[in-house]
Amino acid sequence: MELRATNKFPEISARLKRAQGHLAAVIEMLAGGRPCMDLAQQLHAVEKAIGNAKKELIKDHIHHCMEETSEALPREFRDLIKEFQGVTKYL
Repeated sequence: MELRATNKFPEISARLKRAQGHLAAVIEMLAGGRPCMDLAQQLHAVEKAIGNAKKELIKDHIHHCMEETSEALPREFRDLIKEFQGVTKYL
């Protein structure tokens, strides 16, 4: 199944732009000889921003992909799919 743009894409894009800004800051900090603790903190921010963007993308895909394909399924399967979609918030 292909990935299609959804209303979550602006939010995901914003997260990735935030990561891009943090990464640019890390590169500048390296060039400026900043302390390792400062670099580690910024790199952590890059990882978190990318990880959050990835989680949001996967959750969004699961919700839209399953929503479209579950319409023709019996109610018990649709209920299971809804339960699975609900648990993705804990990713």
